[in-house]
Amino acid sequence: MRLPRRSLLAVAAAMALPVAAHAQTQDLKLAVTDVVGLENLQREYAPFQKLLSEKAGVKIELFPVPNRTAAVEALNARKVDLVLTGPAEYVVFKKRTDAKLVVGLARNEYFGTIVTLASSGIEGVEDLKGKKVALGDVGSTSRHLAPMQLMADLGLDPRRDVQIVHINRNVGVEAMRRGDVAAVGINRSDMPGLQRRFPDAVFKVIARGRDLPNDMILAGPHVADDTVARVRRVFSENSDALIAAILQGPEENQKFQGMRFVPSITDRDYNYVRKMYATIGQPQFADFVGN
Repeated sequence: MRLPRRSLLAVAAAMALPVAAHAQTQDLKLAVTDVVGLENLQREYAPFQKLLSEKAGVKIELFPVPNRTAAVEALNARKVDLVLTGPAEYVVFKKRTDAKLVVGLARNEYFGTIVTLASSGIEGVEDLKGKKVALGDVGSTSRHLAPMQLMADLGLDPRRDVQIVHINRNVGVEAMRRGDVAAVGINRSDMPGLQRRFPDAVFKVIARGRDLPNDMILAGPHVADDTVARVRRVFSENSDALIAAILQGPEENQKFQGMRFVPSITDRDYNYVRKMYATIGQPQFADFVGN
């Protein structure tokens, strides 16, 4: 027996309801690219994850990734939906996944600097020509890419005019005090810690970079636009509480002291980072540096 058209439409609508309900309550998985291992991820972001789930009305699970490349692969495979990452990582994510910007994490005094000792006789980056400069981890936005770009902006070719060594910031300062390197490239927020660790050292900042683009939370291209908008709205409406939840984490999370969420970031905000990749000889920005 053939059903009337109206009955067919009613049956179709009824069958669609469970699917729609599932879409509204679908779990989301969140990765953080600079935290390795589920235990560390939970230690640093469990309060944030719990509050974000509560406010968004969906279960948001923490998803550990061993490195940035694994995060890209997980996003492409739809194993992860949201990724908290940095500016240097974003341009690669965008190139390889067409990820969507959800919200920015704007940090105070987030810029690269080049520092020497007051007794070094070095007055500006031009005095670094032919000398060794210690930078942080390869691929770090503020401790590698930003100091490299800063030297380039001020007239040095950092790939030819100076000799770059990549070492831990404290080891770099020790090397500078011994005279093994002329300067170190660091994040501005590193300075208070260095002054506490080396109270007898008198540091001199010889170059300060421009403020860096924000860290951000990305959504995979498979995440529906209305879901992205809903999560973005949660950050706008619960900013202070979510920031406080991040700061409940260990010392590593204190870099976010004074931060704010910025919902209006755009892809062009990260063109300066693309310029950094070109400066270090990676103009395709299709692969993570140092991964």
